[in-house]
Amino acid sequence: MQKTKRVLWLSVVMALFLVVGLGCQTVPKSAKQATADTSWIFHDIVDVKFVQQYVKMPKPADVLIIDSRPTKAKFNKGYIPTAINIPGSKFDKMTGKLPKDKSTLLIFYCQGPT
Repeated sequence: MQKTKRVLWLSVVMALFLVVGLGCQTVPKSAKQATADTSWIFHDIVDVKFVQQYVKMPKPADVLIIDSRPTKAKFNKGYIPTAINIPGSKFDKMTGKLPKDKSTLLIFYCQGPT
């Protein structure tokens, strides 16, 4: 019994030591720079006026408007003309719908914050 308590107590002390020791480590300067660059995630949040210039027929070849709302619940009830539907929950399975040309302007829209 005494040995079990000692082992348990030592385990707790070691775990606490690791948490405190690893939690206080400084991040190397190169790692800080690598995690700070999030510019690739998205560039701008745009307004309706910006999007309207690309909603025209025939659809501009260098622009793709993507509706990321759920298909049945939202997209089928109405969407921006020329937009394609790639729901956020299925994005990784539907990347084949994205253009191969990486210079294509992608405009994503959704129902906003919920």
